[in-house]
Amino acid sequence: MKIYLDDLRFSPPGWMGMRSADDVVRYLKTGCVKELSLDHDLGDENLYGSGYDVICWIEEKVFSDESFVPPKISIHSQNSIGIRKMFAGLNKINFLLSKR
Repeated sequence: MKIYLDDLRFSPPGWMGMRSADDVVRYLKTGCVKELSLDHDLGDENLYGSGYDVICWIEEKVFSDESFVPPKISIHSQNSIGIRKMFAGLNKINFLLSKR
């Protein structure tokens, strides 16, 4: 399954569109997600979270569960600060994976 997290853009063909970080995490827990494309800003952060929240969840899961294999992750946000935070999280995930 491919998940496209965004509050404004339509998901590309073949991708499941989602609006909240919690919804994405719920699917990640099933192990069926093979690819993610993340926006940072999802509207009301208190209600929907952010793409960075998804990255943080994956980072924690990689750290705590050596059997967890994260999906391929891309970022399509226009928020330059959010992008930097998300790429820093991706770098940490890759570092943790390299230590396995």
